Amino acid sequence: MKDIELITNRLPKGRIKAAVFDFDGTFSTLRCGWERVMKPLMLESISGGKKDAYPPELEEKVDKYIDASTGIQTVYQMQWLKEETEKAGFGSEEKDAWYYKDEYNRRLMEEIKGRIKSLETKEKSPDDFLIKGAKEFLKMLIDSGIEVYLASGTDHKDVVKEASALGVADKFTEIKGAPERKAACSKEAVIKMILEEKNLPGEALLLVGDGKVEIALGKECGAFTIGAATDEEHLEGLNPVKRERLIKAGADIIIGDFQNLTALKNWLGI
Repeated sequence: MKDIELITNRLPKGRIKAAVFDFDGTFSTLRCGWERVMKPLMLESISGGKKDAYPPELEEKVDKYIDASTGIQTVYQMQWLKEETEKAGFGSEEKDAWYYKDEYNRRLMEEIKGRIKSLETKEKSPDDFLIKGAKEFLKMLIDSGIEVYLASGTDHKDVVKEASALGVADKFTEIKGAPERKAACSKEAVIKMILEEKNLPGEALLLVGDGKVEIALGKECGAFTIGAATDEEHLEGLNPVKRERLIKAGADIIIGDFQNLTALKNWLGI
């Protein structure tokens, strides 16, 4: 995408002191396709192990929930799954939210471990899994004196491992993923830490993400928000489904990728 789409009339005008980035789908595409892993797990669980021919209304319900919950900590999505499975009469004491989260992670890692290995063996380069212009945009912010943070609903150790594999881990002031075996919103914690510890007003903060969660959190505290409506398959261009979701969440601007650094710099006023 060559241009940025202005959704609101708000302009940072050089006031940004810190930026918080989402990781999966915003920066990294290592987990591209996670929805295709989560959906069948949810359908199977709610249907008592059935693996095909699901009722259309159930598929629609799961699709809507996955779309609405993009960006939140995985365990909260699995809590929803637990509750829906129990409503359908297939719940059990041993199958709590963590049980479903472990099974989801097992299936997801089967999908992405080959991608990580291809980076480790140099068969693939980080650029094969980074949204175009992301590294350059990150550098532009850092060079402008803006501290950058990475916040993700993915487990902390996995975020650090994947950011390292992509060669960007050392670029961030701090990386914060979901705490192990704890239900806590890492994105909210990072925002609160920045605003309180650094004594910054909301308008000094920039939130960048492809999910409505981080955009909504940014809007709530008065931060400026960039909705990254990224096409994770092609690493560039606009995803219209994400675009609609991010506009509804209140994003100030919409981009498909980070290639137009001049337009982004002008909007930021840096």
